[in-house]
Amino acid sequence: MFGEFPAALIDVLATQGITTPTPVQAAVIPDAMSGRDVLGRAQTGSGKTLAFGLPILARLAGKKSRPCHPRAVVIVPTRELANQVAKAIEPLAGAMHLKMVTVYGGTPYERQTRQLRQRADIVVATPGRLDDLLEQGYCFFDDIQVTVLDEADHLCDLGFYPAVDKLVGMTPAGSQRMLLSATLDGDVDALVRTHLRNPQLHELDPAAGAVTTMTHHTLVVGGFKEKIEVAAKLVRANGKSIVFTRTREAAIDLAESLNDQGIDAVDLHGDLSQRVRERNLHKFSNGHVQAVVATDVAARGIHVDSVDLVVHFDAASDPKAYLHRSGRTARAGQEGCVVTITTPKFIQQVVRLQREAGVQVRHHDSRTAPQPMTATALAESGTEGPVKTQHPAGKFKGGARGRSGAPAGHKPRYSGHKGGSSSSSRSGQTGGRRAAAKTWGK
Repeated sequence: MFGEFPAALIDVLATQGITTPTPVQAAVIPDAMSGRDVLGRAQTGSGKTLAFGLPILARLAGKKSRPCHPRAVVIVPTRELANQVAKAIEPLAGAMHLKMVTVYGGTPYERQTRQLRQRADIVVATPGRLDDLLEQGYCFFDDIQVTVLDEADHLCDLGFYPAVDKLVGMTPAGSQRMLLSATLDGDVDALVRTHLRNPQLHELDPAAGAVTTMTHHTLVVGGFKEKIEVAAKLVRANGKSIVFTRTREAAIDLAESLNDQGIDAVDLHGDLSQRVRERNLHKFSNGHVQAVVATDVAARGIHVDSVDLVVHFDAASDPKAYLHRSGRTARAGQEGCVVTITTPKFIQQVVRLQREAGVQVRHHDSRTAPQPMTATALAESGTEGPVKTQHPAGKFKGGARGRSGAPAGHKPRYSGHKGGSSSSSRSGQTGGRRAAAKTWGK
């Protein structure tokens, strides 16, 4: 598979210990190399960045781009993901004497516009800043040969559909387009139908509920104060952890509470500057802190290997959010544990959410749960159904600290499609989560 790439690329891959393709790379690369449009669904940590990155580099090799006229663009939803993509591709691009520029908001224009004027073969960008650069005449799409939409579902979730639709429409007709997404419905389907030409479909993403190395648990507590205590116990017992809250204020408060209890933790949310967000994520990635407390939007930038535990401190808003949060652990075949902390009042809503997400859950009462609450101990205890508990009602304070974490309870759409033919490489579907599409027409 890798033998068809230039020797310089193979050498860099070998130094990184990459000698054989992952399943998503084996499926996507041949079609991408042939110039076909590609539609892919693949698990985070499966190697999808190289699945589209290597064909781009091979295609652009041997030529130079004009100033302000990149030949490939990768559009991503967040700054953190832009940096993740750049980190994976940049060493390979350097070996091929290709230049990569990363552009996103929250940073000065001057450096980015200077890099574009000095020649950029590949631009990795968030939609807002990229649109600004095109409007201001610092970047032009006349020479674009390949366009990639990475995490297209989250681009749409964040309200970027109009901008992405506009940007892709500005690339040359007949140029290659690749779209990767966790789900293929709603606005993502609209992007596919509008901009991809008879794409080759590859589904290699078992729903998070089908990942056999991931265990799911619900832990019932008496009140908010106990939620904090239980969250600390879970993190202390299970190593590298991501804890999800619904609000920025709650993320700040909980990170402080964990630090007060001797657990090194940082927060990650939209109120932080880009510099602080990158610093906190770097601390977590390198193991300098044990836990990161994150909101859903910020969590899209967390692509860190070896996360042992995901805690839903505030329950997810819907099954899609639950699966995405949970997917931060058990990446690439590793084991992982997912725990939702809730109060008796909201247990039925949490059960319904998990059922719609298609996951099998063990239920625990915090008063009888094993100590310490390691993933192994939780997997060997609890019950298959909700625990009948007579927890005394907790006293809840107002503000962010008084949130109970009840899910919003709305059900996402999973719609089928009819159309032209495509091939499918699939593994694993379960419960309420189904592949949204089998075929697309022109």
